[in-house]
Amino acid sequence: MTTKTAFASLILALLADAASAQQAPNNTVAVQDKTQSSPRLNPVQARADRLSNQMVRDLRLNNYQATKLRAINADKVAKMAAIERRNAGNQRLIDEQCNGVCKERDQELQAVLSNEQYSSYFGSRANYYKYDKDFASQSASILLTNAVQNPAPLRANDASVAPASTRPVSRPAGNLGRNAR
Repeated sequence: MTTKTAFASLILALLADAASAQQAPNNTVAVQDKTQSSPRLNPVQARADRLSNQMVRDLRLNNYQATKLRAINADKVAKMAAIERRNAGNQRLIDEQCNGVCKERDQELQAVLSNEQYSSYFGSRANYYKYDKDFASQSASILLTNAVQNPAPLRANDASVAPASTRPVSRPAGNLGRNAR
């Protein structure tokens, strides 16, 4: 009986080892979620999310208010980014038009926030505007540097498009054709 149990345990050990060898190895590479845009590809959305997160923390918003605020900020930050691109170099015009967008945001937030929250927001508007502008100026240079240093794959099969390597053209000197004598 002892040899039968030893033989059975040996067979079970071999089967368990074979089953573990057939399992896929642990892959440490994180798979990117293709449904979510990356900040590198959509810096305006990253900018709006950062501002919204700060406002949600400071104003202590509930989920309903936070959702509405995120939608408002996404719209307004996209408008401000378009203004900044369109009027690049003319800071006075950018500030003037962005203040108009901020007034639109004020009116929309007044309908979402409580009186106490809106008073707190209204007192901190300049801080939020500066917070957003600082991030926009920093992220633009950071994104440009990252895009140059780490170009994104441009095709679906994740192949990078790069300059083709050039081979030196080597031609034999003289006439080596059929009629060479």
